[in-house]
Amino acid sequence: MPTPARRIGVLLVNLGTPDSPQTGDVRRYLNEFLTDARVIDMPAAVRYPLFQGLVVPLRAPKSAKIYQQLWDDERGSPLLFHGLDLQKHLQQTLGEGYVVVFGMRYQKPSIEKALEELRDAAVDRIIVLPLFPQYAAASTGSVQEKVMDIVKDWWIVPSVNFISTFADDPGFIESFAKRGRAELAKHDYDHIVFSYHGIPERHVLKGSFKGYCQLGKCCNTYNKNNRYCYRAQCFATSRLLAAALGLRDDQYTVTFQSRLQSRLRDPWLQPYTDEVIKEFPAKGIKNVLAFSPAFVADCLETTIEVGMEFKELFEEAGGAHWQLVPSLNSEPYWVEAVADMVRAN
Repeated sequence: MPTPARRIGVLLVNLGTPDSPQTGDVRRYLNEFLTDARVIDMPAAVRYPLFQGLVVPLRAPKSAKIYQQLWDDERGSPLLFHGLDLQKHLQQTLGEGYVVVFGMRYQKPSIEKALEELRDAAVDRIIVLPLFPQYAAASTGSVQEKVMDIVKDWWIVPSVNFISTFADDPGFIESFAKRGRAELAKHDYDHIVFSYHGIPERHVLKGSFKGYCQLGKCCNTYNKNNRYCYRAQCFATSRLLAAALGLRDDQYTVTFQSRLQSRLRDPWLQPYTDEVIKEFPAKGIKNVLAFSPAFVADCLETTIEVGMEFKELFEEAGGAHWQLVPSLNSEPYWVEAVADMVRAN
């Protein structure tokens, strides 16, 4: 008898989004997100009362207003529709030997539902690609934990392979470089900012290999000792992007955004984007091009925070021109780069 055709499942995962920009849906999303022990690494007895009882109820109405700015009237959440577009085009690119599904770590479409689709398709193995270029325990690590928690209960457990980081992947770097070159051709810029999502410093130190990470010059090189250090990966991505764009070291700055303000006053990775850009105009930097290479799809953190809020801060400080480089979304060259990563695994 001929051997049955083997099929490979591909699970693309992004962070998550509320079902709508209304306060109730935003509250449900934030409750799930901010009570994840990998995101807020506090004892459950502290985490749940603090965030479900205090932080989320206060934050949800404010976040809902921001989501209302972001929401597309026809397609809804950009993070969702860009993810579904990527799924569709990746399926077309990879062909019948693959089954590509998309899920969110928090809310819908769920990882559980996506994995059920792959199980029903009788795939022989599963490649999981969390759509976070730089590994962090609070993002990629949380996805990995969730997938393993689901699959362990299956009677027949397929081979599961995780693409844990692609911070230095050539296709990823070149895709963002293409986006950047298109913007650089339109305007003369004094400086480039590579702004990454921040995480608490303790998250970096907790994951340090034998105490290698010191939040300093240890990130000047990317090697086996800091392969999964989030900070080191951000600097590695930046160096490679700068090289692809022909930038000197003094022509760009690496910063960190989106820190969670709390009464705990935990230090997050620095320098902070909002503080750095307010100082630029006084230094003669009036025209800035901003990349956000921690995100492969436009979302609240890129469109609103970098594209609008940071622009306003920069201009209020005396800046003349602030431009966000659009994310990769489902651009054809990015789809092909993702396909190459999948084929290599």
